[in-house]
Amino acid sequence: MKSSFFLSLAALALLCGGWGQTAGTAENTAAARPNILFLFTDDQRADTIGALGNPHIRTPHLDSLARGGFVFHNAYCLGANIGAVCTPSRNMLLSGRAYFRWKGNFAAGNDPNFPVSIKQAGYLTYHHGKRGNTAVEIQAKFDHNLYINEGKERVSGQPGKAIVDAAMAFLKTNRDDRPFFMYLAFESPHDPRVAAKEFLELYDRGQIPLPKNYLPQHPFHNGEQVIRDELLAPWPRTPDEIRRHLHEYYAVISGLDHHIGRLLQCLKDLGKFDNTIIIFSSDHGLAIGSHGLMGKQNLYEDGMKAPLFFTGPGIPKGRSEALAYLFDIFPTVCDWVGAPIPAGLDGLSLKPIIEGRGRGVRDTLFLSYREVQRAIRDDRWKLIRYPRINKTQLFDLQNDPYELRSLADDSSQAGRIERLMSVLRDWQRKLGDTAALASDDPQNPAFTPPTAEELATLRQKLKM
Repeated sequence: MKSSFFLSLAALALLCGGWGQTAGTAENTAAARPNILFLFTDDQRADTIGALGNPHIRTPHLDSLARGGFVFHNAYCLGANIGAVCTPSRNMLLSGRAYFRWKGNFAAGNDPNFPVSIKQAGYLTYHHGKRGNTAVEIQAKFDHNLYINEGKERVSGQPGKAIVDAAMAFLKTNRDDRPFFMYLAFESPHDPRVAAKEFLELYDRGQIPLPKNYLPQHPFHNGEQVIRDELLAPWPRTPDEIRRHLHEYYAVISGLDHHIGRLLQCLKDLGKFDNTIIIFSSDHGLAIGSHGLMGKQNLYEDGMKAPLFFTGPGIPKGRSEALAYLFDIFPTVCDWVGAPIPAGLDGLSLKPIIEGRGRGVRDTLFLSYREVQRAIRDDRWKLIRYPRINKTQLFDLQNDPYELRSLADDSSQAGRIERLMSVLRDWQRKLGDTAALASDDPQNPAFTPPTAEELATLRQKLKM
């Protein structure tokens, strides 16, 4: 009923020229339209929330939001053209476009973008987050645009506290009559992962299970295995080392959950919680021992998949296996609040799925990482191509969700591989991706890890 009410108001506003065209329009509709709180974390795997299937992590506040809202189980970052995957991810999020559309590593600030579209809908816009690796030109479009010292905050032991403290202060003192759109881009759980004792003590390190697809070392050279993230742990990745990383990772996420809980209580105390749609997601996933890897410079599920759920007024409880991109969030919010969706976006509104009017908005999903990896998946099958070494992996995600067994060498799958490769090429043409899918002079697929001395030298150069 609430959803229909918002839709009716949106239609009326559009007939009159759009939300927020005059002060009177904004004032008359502010009480009815929902606020939007968008919580966006850094490097958080899709399986690191208790309510989403991980009984070993403590996330009571996120659990409550997820259980009461609509969850997308197949939400992905499309990929990256540089090693710092968060850069293209956040630029795609705020621009609604795949990174192949840009000139350089950043989306243009003068193209249609998230904050401008929401401001045109009559919303007061607020951003607070990291400055590095982000869409600085677009973030400057927010009415309130704040940055943190991410290096300082990541070692404070209280992940997310600075952003939450500022958001609470703003909510308590804001006297603007417009509904708010608040985008909080947290610095955590990106490394260095430092959590206070109270969060570390939530876990017994020895009882934290390894990822189901844990390996001491990746079985071949994927084209990006001596990059910063992969230098966080020596080779082979021992069970004790991975459990240490997971302990710190889980503790930081629990700390972040604690401070998100403070923000939710603030909304309740101010009487704003019941009229606020909350969106939770992250810029991509992270390996942390999966497949013998540590970072997000890979196209496995662990690297590119992120949590995504919506909760609040008009949002039904539900779950979906629909294929979604993180940059779908922009048009989805526009659609939900009655703002026109700009032309030319690669993102698609997920609102029909949330409302039960459709099972999906795309049949296949394309992933890419620099020139060294490409992938395509449908509702069951996923193909990963490594053009530098002319290698293909094929996974049946229905029966092998952890991508443990590639079927690419099974002759009975030849037709499926050919079909998926054709779909992959179609996606490349659609997005303007000119990368080759094969090499005339393939590289050696074997991977030889750096020695302990070489590892120390590499870490020193990167000031790790």
